[in-house]
Amino acid sequence: MALWRGSACAGFLALAVGCVFLLEPELPGSALRSLWSSLQLGPAPPGPLSPESRLAAAWDTLIVQPARRWRRVAVGVNACVDVVLSGVKLLQALGLSPRSGRDHAVLRSRNDLEEAFVHFMGQGAAAERFFSDGETFHDIAHVASEFPGAQHYVGGNAALIGQKFAANSDLKVLLCGPIGPKLHQLLDENVFVPPESLQEVDEFHLILEYQAGEEWGQFKAPHANRFIFSHDLSNGAMNALEVFSSSLEEFQPDLVVLSGLHMMEGQSKELQKQRLLEVVASIADIPTSVPVHLELASMTNRELMSSIVQQVLPAVTSLGLNEQELLFLTQSASGPYASLNSWAGVPDVGVVSDILFWVLQEHGASTGRASALTRIHFHTLVYHILATVDGHWSNQLAAVAAGARVAGTQACATKSIDTSRVSLRAPREFMTSHSEGGSRVVLNPSKPVAEWHRGGVSFYFTPVLVCKDPVRTVGLGDAISAEGLFYSEVPAQA
Repeated sequence: MALWRGSACAGFLALAVGCVFLLEPELPGSALRSLWSSLQLGPAPPGPLSPESRLAAAWDTLIVQPARRWRRVAVGVNACVDVVLSGVKLLQALGLSPRSGRDHAVLRSRNDLEEAFVHFMGQGAAAERFFSDGETFHDIAHVASEFPGAQHYVGGNAALIGQKFAANSDLKVLLCGPIGPKLHQLLDENVFVPPESLQEVDEFHLILEYQAGEEWGQFKAPHANRFIFSHDLSNGAMNALEVFSSSLEEFQPDLVVLSGLHMMEGQSKELQKQRLLEVVASIADIPTSVPVHLELASMTNRELMSSIVQQVLPAVTSLGLNEQELLFLTQSASGPYASLNSWAGVPDVGVVSDILFWVLQEHGASTGRASALTRIHFHTLVYHILATVDGHWSNQLAAVAAGARVAGTQACATKSIDTSRVSLRAPREFMTSHSEGGSRVVLNPSKPVAEWHRGGVSFYFTPVLVCKDPVRTVGLGDAISAEGLFYSEVPAQA
């Protein structure tokens, strides 16, 4: 009888909880689950999935392998060892204090370094600069390498992209660049380095990281990011270009990835001009059936960027870049929104879309002009856009989703998206264009890739699940581009 009364009581209490749920649907799910648990009535009823959980689950469904996969990928030509550490702690150890933020196209002293670092830290923006004084740089690099907590990683866009591709054991990866002993030791065993690329001394790049909300003096970082600087002569002169070009014929890649053009900023105009001509000539020797992807990086020399836009973009098939590089590109080439000095917070989707469309119209193959450029992968902290000329690429919905997913996993150093450690910060609605024919898109985490079309160009937008407490920010753009390319496919008829 007592057993029956206990069961009846439990039943009535369960019914009461159900009534509470019906009558007070706004009561927090945690309160209902706590009440249910206190009654020891078994597992709590599941709460609604968070937008982050819905988005991550939708990605997993969308990300499918291309029908035709790459077998051999050749990557060049910049490579180095990244020394990663806290920017604020290093500058404090160097006896520097935050006085005023100011950008410098080239760093010539410790004070220039301090001013440029706090300038970009205050914006939460990534940047990369050349340090012209070799002796001062090597003194700073020595302090940084020996600093408690400093870590050594594979560095340089080409090496990082090669390393990411090499994680797929069925891919053969060729890497050409200045490879010293420390870097060679750090590379994945699946990365093949031609003997001609090996050198006795490593090139070091210093990666000064800062966390979201980190303060130094009057400066506070709105986002986690990093400031990179180096005195890198091998990569600056693109010394590995000839080795890269000569290695391609024997390696027979079905995808080529080129990066490192930004490293020439510290060189003379004459050398820059000569090297760009040689880059274009090297690309011309690659069979037209083999796509060539160009990865850009932070730059300050408008003349160099303009030359890259005019000469190199029409020669390559695909382009990868972030919001700083996209804005600098349109400023340097007198494109749309060229008068915009900087982004006001999150880059406006319609503005980004308009610039991408202009690049493909004016310097790409979208209007049948003599250009190979048919694909641009744009990435910023909270969203990505892939823009492709119709008929040249497939599986791009999966590619943009894969690129965004890897941004969340690599930043948090997890194998899969941990929804408790990421947040959805993308705009919940946006215009696809501000110039013509734009439409309003409302973000749906359950259908996270928005697609629209304009003048023979298809756009694929997806949010990023931003890591709340990133472990490492450097190399994210390279991982994003590599992952997007890995899932991309060039149709046989293209």
